[in-house]
Amino acid sequence: MLETLFRFFGGIGLFLLGMSLLSDGLKDYAGHWLRTQLLRFAGTPFKAFISGFFATLFIQSSSATTVAVIGFVSAGLLTFPQALGVVFGASLGTTATGWIVALVGLKFKLGLYVLPLLVVGVFMRLLGRGRRVFLGNALAGFALIFVGLEFMQLAMQGLTQHFDLSALDRAGTLATILAVAVGLILTVLMQSSSATLATALTAVSAGTISFDHAAGVVIGAAIGTTITGVLAALRASVSARRTATAHVIFNLATGVLAWLLMPVLLALVRGFQTWANSSEPAIGLAAFHSLFIGIGVVIFLPNARRFASWIERVVPDRGPAWTRYLDAATRRVPSVAIVATERALRETARQVCDKLQNGLSANAWDSSANEFEPTIREIQEFLEQLPVAPDDTVMVRDRVEQLHALDHLLRLTARLNPPFTLQQVFQDPILADAVNTGRRVLTLTRQSLDEKLSPDLEAELATSAEQLRRFREDRRLETIHESALGHRSPSSTLHLLDALRWLDRAAAHAAKISAYLK
Repeated sequence: MLETLFRFFGGIGLFLLGMSLLSDGLKDYAGHWLRTQLLRFAGTPFKAFISGFFATLFIQSSSATTVAVIGFVSAGLLTFPQALGVVFGASLGTTATGWIVALVGLKFKLGLYVLPLLVVGVFMRLLGRGRRVFLGNALAGFALIFVGLEFMQLAMQGLTQHFDLSALDRAGTLATILAVAVGLILTVLMQSSSATLATALTAVSAGTISFDHAAGVVIGAAIGTTITGVLAALRASVSARRTATAHVIFNLATGVLAWLLMPVLLALVRGFQTWANSSEPAIGLAAFHSLFIGIGVVIFLPNARRFASWIERVVPDRGPAWTRYLDAATRRVPSVAIVATERALRETARQVCDKLQNGLSANAWDSSANEFEPTIREIQEFLEQLPVAPDDTVMVRDRVEQLHALDHLLRLTARLNPPFTLQQVFQDPILADAVNTGRRVLTLTRQSLDEKLSPDLEAELATSAEQLRRFREDRRLETIHESALGHRSPSSTLHLLDALRWLDRAAAHAAKISAYLK
């Protein structure tokens, strides 16, 4: 009995470790690909559903897909209805794990034959560089999944000799409710619906539990898998909370519907098995899982926009506009997190440019650097905690550009509340052209942060900043000469030079921010 339990828990541990290595390895190996494909095919909720389905099918992790979607919504790259389409697709895509286990893992004893693959993966992890390390993790994880499944199969065969669960068949509805609760609790404890599904598949294949009770465990796993998202979203951004809420409602409604329609669904599955000439209970259980998730998709997907509108009313956005993009959960997918920091930088820079424009236009300097200091510190800390592989040249380039932009944003923010003497000098007619040029630079910078500038406007932005620099140099000599001749007092001369320097540096930093975030 002790040996059986050790095999069972050891098998679950190996399976969980394998799933984690496989999904993390593929997610890291295909991070940019995942980001590109999810965005490319997410035009409508239906296209987003297809995108989410195939992405989850590839990386074998609906959690990774959901985290990526949260980042895309936070970064403004996906609308919330599109995100729901991806979430629905990820829910259906994760049912592929059951088919892999039923058709390959349980049907063929691969535990021994995948061990060389495990060695290859470990050596790639230890000796490889760059993306080869991620691929090594994925190969090692793939091998461990089947090793774990073989241990679980042996354990389930041993459990049938020690436990007789046939009495549960006479408990009727109570037994089904108990099976659902077991599936939910196992998923919450193991933080993996795939592990619970694999346990149910091996149990029903070994005859440890009946098909009906295994179906109840699968329903419980589908409901329990939402707990991870709920826990992750408790202190996360509003996008994460909305996505987690939608995920919970979708899976809960689908699970309840599956429980209510279980006799009908089981009859359909048995009909499918008869048509396919298959008596394997594990295959039937995988079909049951796909069937009830598919029914949920058919109900929810056509109403994705209305569902999204309702969720947005239930979970309103009350946070500050320029920090809503930063979600700690997105750091699990660095290629998504880097987009979130870019959007946060853009939004903060827009706010600063608006404040500076208002000050130069109406002489209304009602802001200071202190107003944006917490926001910029939050962006900086988020960027510092973002893991980056040195061999990932795209990520390194993006991070370098964002650090440059953050540096210039800090310097631009420091000019939000110039001394009162400078505020008065800005009204001097002699600086009218310089002030107008500075305002034009801020306007073009503001526009570039909203949309891509045309080549002509980009050239105008650079030219305007350069004009201010030359005006400052030329006017500096003239002003000092005028002061020496007695046409200006030394104090007014110094104030004028300070104002010119202020305008020159503000325009230069704004233009640099536009260039680095281009």
